[in-house]
Amino acid sequence: MKTMSMVLSLACVLAGAALAEAPKFKKIRLTDTFYCEGAYFADFNKDGKMDIVSGPFWYQGPDFQTKHQVREPKGYDPKGYSDNFLTYTGDFNADGWPDIFYCPWPGKDGYWYENPAGKSGEWKKHLALKQVDNESPMWHDIDGDGKPDLLFNTGGYLGYATYDTSKPDQEWTFHAVSPKGKYHKYTHGVGFGDINGDGRLDLLEAEGWWEQPADAKAGQPWTKKNFKFADAACQMYGYDVDGDGKTDVITSWHCHAYGLLWWKQVRNDKGEISFEKHEILPAVPDLKSPALRISQLHAIDLADFNGDGQKDILTGKRFWSHGPTGDKEPGAPAVVYWFELRRTPQGVQFVPHQIDDDSGVGTQVAACDLNGDGVPDVIVGNKKGTFLHLSQK
Repeated sequence: MKTMSMVLSLACVLAGAALAEAPKFKKIRLTDTFYCEGAYFADFNKDGKMDIVSGPFWYQGPDFQTKHQVREPKGYDPKGYSDNFLTYTGDFNADGWPDIFYCPWPGKDGYWYENPAGKSGEWKKHLALKQVDNESPMWHDIDGDGKPDLLFNTGGYLGYATYDTSKPDQEWTFHAVSPKGKYHKYTHGVGFGDINGDGRLDLLEAEGWWEQPADAKAGQPWTKKNFKFADAACQMYGYDVDGDGKTDVITSWHCHAYGLLWWKQVRNDKGEISFEKHEILPAVPDLKSPALRISQLHAIDLADFNGDGQKDILTGKRFWSHGPTGDKEPGAPAVVYWFELRRTPQGVQFVPHQIDDDSGVGTQVAACDLNGDGVPDVIVGNKKGTFLHLSQK
């Protein structure tokens, strides 16, 4: 039987038939109120059409014009911050209806809201986790049990949290993969990928990766391999960029400054792993040059936008990360781009395609085929509001 996460993965990650040209997108602005900096997707009413959740509302597909309240609405001043940095979905009580987990302001408690299963009324609030640290927690099945886990840090430890669907009122369980360290609530960067090719997913951070052991035991740290992937990363992905069979790493260099990178995995004669840096966008751009630069790359997703079977990079500028005067070029256009992965005889190329120049990303950006045309659509919740960029074939 397919789990809900498997169905969502099939719907929102796999691409359709190869496209003759880059897709075009229609922008739909659902609200100009700042509710959150991360929106997501699921079929909340089980009508076979994907819906989205952004802040306190879920918007009903396929036209997304009807909204339904999940929790008490509260708008925020875009010069400040919301209580909702990212959003994820899953069936946390195994009743067959997708629920919603809201990643809070870093360091605060995280709650999930129970889908009323087709009935009218409020979504019941459940405490999931106390003190959800990190600015970019990720959502992926790291332990291989078929259910997505939350990858983050808390109380000085890096790790992931699991939930027990048979005990939905019970808090989720945090599994530390590191000893207690310098991880704090505003730590930047976490991710996943099978770096050493042993079939188990490892945990990525800006300063290296933690190898998952074959027999992971509670309280026993994984093995850390030191390598500086980023100064201040956002989401981090292990992916075989160049098709050589080894897992490379994709991330931003500094999500409040500049730089989009992929790190090519290389091995020496002893099989020891290291990485070679390849800049997609420079970490130190020439500000006088007309060449493309994007500051504040605080969110990344991977998806196949052109149907060639290779994952492309979805990212953009986080609008006003620290208000209208903070960080690099806060007043530059709030762009969204996808970078097309091309493997050529001369090497890897990432070709930029602009989706929009007046929406940007938040601390999250999500790709999902919402309209069923085989092309990923783009979901944004940030300080400018909530946006859909729907592909137009």
